[in-house]
Amino acid sequence: MKTKQILTPLLFSLAILGSNTAIAEEQQAPQGLPAEVVHVQSKPLIHSIEAVGTMRANESIILRPEQSGKIQQILFTEGKPVVKGTKLLILESSLYQAELEAAKARVSLSRIAYKRAASLVKKKVGSQQNLDTTLAQLRVDQAQQELAQTRLDKMTINAPFSGVIGLRQISPGDYVNAGQDLVELTDLNTMKVEFRIPENQITNLHTGQQVQILVDALKDEVFTGTIYAISPSVNERSHNIAVRAEVPNRNNLLRPGLFVRIQVITGTDEQALMIPEEAIIPQNNNFFVMKVVEGTVDMVPVQLGVRRNGQVNILDGLNVDEVIITAGQIKLFPGMPVTPIFVDGSAEQSAQQPGA
Repeated sequence: MKTKQILTPLLFSLAILGSNTAIAEEQQAPQGLPAEVVHVQSKPLIHSIEAVGTMRANESIILRPEQSGKIQQILFTEGKPVVKGTKLLILESSLYQAELEAAKARVSLSRIAYKRAASLVKKKVGSQQNLDTTLAQLRVDQAQQELAQTRLDKMTINAPFSGVIGLRQISPGDYVNAGQDLVELTDLNTMKVEFRIPENQITNLHTGQQVQILVDALKDEVFTGTIYAISPSVNERSHNIAVRAEVPNRNNLLRPGLFVRIQVITGTDEQALMIPEEAIIPQNNNFFVMKVVEGTVDMVPVQLGVRRNGQVNILDGLNVDEVIITAGQIKLFPGMPVTPIFVDGSAEQSAQQPGA
């Protein structure tokens, strides 16, 4: 009898303890399926147009002779810079030199004849016709002298602009024909890049606009340029418009022919709403996002903007600090309870803030 009286309170206490434990476990148990979530954040977003292009030299030519002849002297060193007007090549020119001397002699003789005729006319013993004839002959001979001088000058090839001389295709003593390739001259101080953008972006372009150049061959190098020319017409087939920009060649790292990626900066949004791409749910040409409202799932339509490095700019449909689901959407539906799992650390950060 006494044993029964002792056991009864003990069993009642154990029952109460088990009931409280069950209630605590029930309160700690998840209310729905777990889902990875993040807070919608506002970040600065640079709006830009993406394109690809090829680097070009500011000026680049192949030097070619205008007259045939034998290479007499090569006055440059391959791969070295040269200044505008520097003599680069001299072709053997003795024939043209002789023609110039003969032309000078004829001019001298014609000048004497003209002076004599002018003196006779002045003394009224010569005819005006003879004076005109000698004057015409003098002018013809002077033109012949200028022609001979020009031919002689063309046997010396000068640098038309400052730049870097390339690899020569000839040697001293070679006989070259008019128009034959001799050597390349390239101005590398300033580079040009030509690229094309879709016609629907034409209103976002203007001369003086800044561009950023990324070169695959030069990792971690970013160059800045300026648009200086926009084509006045649009290509009828591709519906693209050609654009050219100037790029200062820092440390002469850039070279003609390099493949580059171009970003044309069109504006900056200091408070753009950005969310991970995996949060987007496409349905029937529309886009939706699942957000968590009071522990349950709510699906809302959103309007998308540009994409940047796995992030999407939301133009309409969400607000800052709203909680959205980034994984597990396939198992969820609107109105379903979920247990949010913050994968961006935003919940922990908010908990550490003063007054939280």
